[in-house]
Amino acid sequence: MNHVNTPLTETTSDFTEITAILLSYFDGLHHGDITKLKSLFHGDAWLKAPGVRCSLVQWLTDVENRPVPALLNKPFGFKILAVDVVQDQAMAKISCPLFDFNYIDFLGLLKEEGQWLIVSKMYTDIKEQQ
Repeated sequence: MNHVNTPLTETTSDFTEITAILLSYFDGLHHGDITKLKSLFHGDAWLKAPGVRCSLVQWLTDVENRPVPALLNKPFGFKILAVDVVQDQAMAKISCPLFDFNYIDFLGLLKEEGQWLIVSKMYTDIKEQQ
């Protein structure tokens, strides 16, 4: 995992908080925990993929209505690939293998009123084409 620190005034506690959010995100996805996932996102967040635009509410509904990876004994293969923090904003690149997909997510985070939250999610499936 890369930790890019620009400018050098970013504190270790911000990186630690962001990492904790990402780990909670992984846990929420793996266990289908809508309450946990909702707590990590700003209420006006949008999720975007090529040809897809989804509100946070719709995405949480979709997660709630899909099978739960943990209950299907799917492996927990999530990884933090990179985190870039610039003062009160951050971008995380993560790997999210779910079901038959191999997603790469870019999560945008902002620190507002002393709290880091995910404000945007872009994702795509990089599964090898047959």
